Amino acid sequence: MILAGTGDGSVRSVRQALAGVANVLKSPKVKKAVVLLAGKASAEDVAVTVQCCADLSYVYTATKTKAEPVALSRVVVGVEDSSKVKTAFDTACAIAKGVGLAREWANRPANHATPTLLANAAKGLATNGITCKVHGPAEVARLGMGAFLAVAQGSAEQLRFIELRYNGAAKSQAPVVLVGKGITFDTGGISLKPAAEMDEMKFDMGGAASVLGVFCALAELRPAVNVVGLIPACENMPDGKAVKPGDVVTSMNGQTIEILNTDAEGRLVLCDAITYAARFKPRALVDIATLTGACVIALGNQRSGLFASNDELAAQLQSAGDAAQDLCWRMPLDEEYGEGLRSNFADVANVAGRAGGAITAAKFLQRFTGTIPWAHLDIAGTAWKSGAAKGATGRPVGLLMHYLVGVAAEKSSAKPSAKPAAKAPRKTAAARKTA
Repeated sequence: MILAGTGDGSVRSVRQALAGVANVLKSPKVKKAVVLLAGKASAEDVAVTVQCCADLSYVYTATKTKAEPVALSRVVVGVEDSSKVKTAFDTACAIAKGVGLAREWANRPANHATPTLLANAAKGLATNGITCKVHGPAEVARLGMGAFLAVAQGSAEQLRFIELRYNGAAKSQAPVVLVGKGITFDTGGISLKPAAEMDEMKFDMGGAASVLGVFCALAELRPAVNVVGLIPACENMPDGKAVKPGDVVTSMNGQTIEILNTDAEGRLVLCDAITYAARFKPRALVDIATLTGACVIALGNQRSGLFASNDELAAQLQSAGDAAQDLCWRMPLDEEYGEGLRSNFADVANVAGRAGGAITAAKFLQRFTGTIPWAHLDIAGTAWKSGAAKGATGRPVGLLMHYLVGVAAEKSSAKPSAKPAAKAPRKTAAARKTA
């Protein structure tokens, strides 16, 4: 038996308490565990307990011949009154499954997570109200996605544009569109990255992995909301056919882009996917990307960077992150930050100077969003961990799912009363004459 104090009783303290006993729970000898939450456990306490236990029990096995033994095979969460927290428990279990899937695909080496294999994984989610369509190079070319094609042209692996749909609400309800950056390996292209730690660029599809994780969780939870997931998937490789610094390409919405740095490729694949997203007339558009090292410098690995054109959407995402303990921090989008993207040879350059790099990247994306309420989550610092604990985190699946569940609840509460309408009083003869 281990007793762990939770300090002020906050959700953060509960998470820290569970982290404090993690080494014991991760022991191969521990197969089953009972976590008793003393006192009146809140829904948030239960949710964070489920997620922590799921994190502890995750073991990567896909490319190992001798798989490590799965530690925790069964965890019982004990509370005073389970009926009051069952919804939170079910939601947390669905999110944990989605986080696990996101971690699994982000952790896989690039040769085991090619654009084609990623598309196959998306097709495997096509159940329980989810549909999947995969577009190849020819269709992407017909759509006019010149920026996406430019990034992919240096790789022998063919691009895939993945389109997932979940219909949990009436067709009349506008969907939320999620766009996940799917660079399955990023060498930097002709603007080649240094060799040190380049292996971690298999994690550059963390945004795509999180979209897969969200749809996995949606299939489990089935909230009353419509969601579209878009994943532009390709590799960024140096080759005789690769795009070069100084090349000018035409994006799907007609804007020409001067590619000054081929290692700023994520925004190029995203801008075409964002343009494509407009056809769904979304209530909100959220893109998720391991986009900039500048965001890691600014926020470290605790919070994802949040950029938004709409204050209400920003507040909803921040609140969802707080509830999921999948935190984000809102960053500025002043117009002046976009001035560095001016080009003498195209409508816009794909990079500005070193200063404010995370912001200028977001300003680039904003040019393609039109009037749609839009948010951008830069997860470069939160999608994976380096060092001895190297591996994907599955973030921000928790944040996104809490946001979508909130949208579903908002729509549910806005439904008209089920009570029959009262009959109108019969008009008198005088009233009929003046009607």
